[in-house]
Amino acid sequence: MEYNGALLLIFAVLGSALFIFLFFNDFRQKRLIQKIEALPFAKEYEKTLHKTPHYDRLSYDDQIAIQRSILLFIHTKSFIGIGLNVSDEMKVLIAFYACLLLLHKRGTYCYDELKTIIIYPHAVMINHLQSNGGIYTKEEFVIQGQSTNETVVITWHDAKRESYHMRHNNVILHEFAHEIDFMDGQIDGIPPIEDSKYNGWVEILYKEFNKLNTIALKDRDWGKYKLLGAYAASNEAEFFAVVTERFFESPASLKFHFPELYDEFMNFYQMDTAALFSD
Repeated sequence: MEYNGALLLIFAVLGSALFIFLFFNDFRQKRLIQKIEALPFAKEYEKTLHKTPHYDRLSYDDQIAIQRSILLFIHTKSFIGIGLNVSDEMKVLIAFYACLLLLHKRGTYCYDELKTIIIYPHAVMINHLQSNGGIYTKEEFVIQGQSTNETVVITWHDAKRESYHMRHNNVILHEFAHEIDFMDGQIDGIPPIEDSKYNGWVEILYKEFNKLNTIALKDRDWGKYKLLGAYAASNEAEFFAVVTERFFESPASLKFHFPELYDEFMNFYQMDTAALFSD
């Protein structure tokens, strides 16, 4: 057999093997999803959700939809406890707030790229090595959560407290906002968004981010920007994550002080949280 013919045969065999692998992998995934969707939603899970300030304010249809999303999330992600045993309460609360962000976002179901949730009992100290002009320095940071494309880190002490009370902050919402931000391949404060809405999003978010950043540098005359806080001025990605927290945790205040910002987030998340979750 000639060299070119043999090479073509090898590529044909490899291509066929890859096709078969992808076909059966897709088949197994669909079977798994079908099995999960057929599972009943445990009464204990629902009891946990009723304790949150958000679940009971959802419509019946949304409650059923998010129950399905929670089951899919729980059964397709690995939960790893560091210094604690992972409980059903932990899984349900993390899944609920993660899935709440995507409840009305069709086509971005259940964080497909996410594989692992790591749960620490308390805030975590991490070391960060950075270079400035060839001089290396090591800094220590305390984090309540962290997000990469495939892994989310959550500290349970903060997550549990924030899950059962409406506060400005919610570490689960914050970290999964980062996951959404990264769905287009970049974590830059611009999540996957329709082309027709891109310019409006960038204009309004960057306008408010730049104003907040200027105030944070001066550390005075905060005014309405106190609602967002200094951490949101860190960079555009943190600004998006913090505003997401406020959008779900203190939506009436966000709408009152930043109506344009609120409207952008309402259009993106396809949810009027000020009407749903405000007292």
